[in-house]
Amino acid sequence: MLNITIRHKAKQFSRLVRESALHRRTGQTRPPVLAARDELGLTFIGHSSFFVQIGGVSCAIDPNFAKWLVFLKRLRRPGTLVRHLPPLDAVLITHAHFDHLHKPSLREIVRFTKQQSGRAPVAIVPKGVGDVIVDLGFKSIVELAWWQQVQVHGEHGSCTVTHTPARHWGARMLKDFHRGFGGYVLRAGDHSVYHAGDTAYFDGFTDIGERLRPEIALMPIGAYSPESYRNVHASPEDALRGFVEMRARWFVPMHFGTFRLSREPMDEPIERLLSGARDMGIEDRMLVLEEGVTRIFHSNEPARKHTESVSPKRRRA
Repeated sequence: MLNITIRHKAKQFSRLVRESALHRRTGQTRPPVLAARDELGLTFIGHSSFFVQIGGVSCAIDPNFAKWLVFLKRLRRPGTLVRHLPPLDAVLITHAHFDHLHKPSLREIVRFTKQQSGRAPVAIVPKGVGDVIVDLGFKSIVELAWWQQVQVHGEHGSCTVTHTPARHWGARMLKDFHRGFGGYVLRAGDHSVYHAGDTAYFDGFTDIGERLRPEIALMPIGAYSPESYRNVHASPEDALRGFVEMRARWFVPMHFGTFRLSREPMDEPIERLLSGARDMGIEDRMLVLEEGVTRIFHSNEPARKHTESVSPKRRRA
């Protein structure tokens, strides 16, 4: 039975590799807009990768700029590149899977930040993940358990990072299941943003909302087919349910459209998300970000959409 299962999974993976290789890469790369200290800036890089500016702190979450993920072709270009970013204060990694912890991207971020500022960023990871990145040159590595917090200090300000629960798993290889996993809530002043990492639906969304009350929820909506994948990944409907239970203000989808990791059509997650949001009467709270286009959030104001990037030389207030 085990051999049959392995052969079946190998056949599925081979099909994903073939389909990815034949797919034409699309999308545009551009510099992000830089936010003032009292603003929150959110730039979608692709997959689960974001450039986040909050409280004057610049950080990347699950940064992955790879053109190929082992044998899987990247189908959408990264929204921005490392050389387009300002020096980063911190890098947050949600778990050790290769699509979220991409060592070449992390190494490039550290090298570029050192070149631009003379210092390396701090890395924040779940418990048991630090040894995977210990040789990449980070200033320090902070390991967190669920609900633990750390204060991140940057040249222009500071923010609080809280590690949150998820329903997933964290192994880098086949047997290292000691590694942690989860999401993060970043908070500074009036602004807060939740990055779920990889997760299936679970009853923890209510708890995260009650404890941390995030303003913006970055929610995964892809890699849910076949049905068994929903044990560790959320469908669009699962993500909407978690969002409503969390009582966040804005829903930003992620974990779709960049790498073919599962069997659903590439355009289906967004279609199902918007259809479900319409049925629930919350379509106006969906923010589907185009890669590389920065959203700036002001205190007590709706998001302002930037249709074009402006010069990354814009000074912080």
